[in-house]
Amino acid sequence: GSITSLWWDPVQRLLFSGASDHSIIMWDIGGRKGRTLLLQGHQYVLESYFSYIQPEQQPLYACSNITTYSYRLKKCRMYAPQWLESDSCQKCEQPFFWNIKQMWDTKTIGLRQHHCRKCGQAVCGKCSTKRSSYPIMGFEFQVRVCDSCFESIKDEDRTSLATFHEGKHNISHMSMDISRGLMVTCGSDRIVKIWDMTPVVGCSLATGFSSR
Repeated sequence: GSITSLWWDPVQRLLFSGASDHSIIMWDIGGRKGRTLLLQGHQYVLESYFSYIQPEQQPLYACSNITTYSYRLKKCRMYAPQWLESDSCQKCEQPFFWNIKQMWDTKTIGLRQHHCRKCGQAVCGKCSTKRSSYPIMGFEFQVRVCDSCFESIKDEDRTSLATFHEGKHNISHMSMDISRGLMVTCGSDRIVKIWDMTPVVGCSLATGFSSR
């Protein structure tokens, strides 16, 4: 989708992009291997408000609703596979609807093509009847997976690696003070809020600060 926000980590040389298709992509520029990490834990358009918690390697995004999202990148992560191309289902070998020759030879009707988010194989609907979250690969919500991959995903693999913070107002700007564990948000309701983010950052509040 159209990119709505960008953030650059000069230390690890990582580029983060938020887009209108409800996704965050971490581009491993420093690795020079073309690797990207997909993060999908939200259901709204990502606005151009972004902070990055450097010590914990946690990107913090504001969404077009009233929620901010934090992703734990220090946890073991897997890169989403490239979607494979095929003229027939890579599970049952039934032809897809554009494979005229195989449909003619086998006297069958072509099927619609889908992709398993875990293995990347091109599959038909009958071979991908299951849905599952897979946070280790960035999928916090249920996505299409082939039936064999679904069987390989354990319950502990579905444990969320994202944190959701209710902002209680439509955020128009945000900024993070990592050293003090504080975040400030400005809302479209003309209210400025200061948030105690120490549970996320993992540090204590600055001396003299009071939540009152």
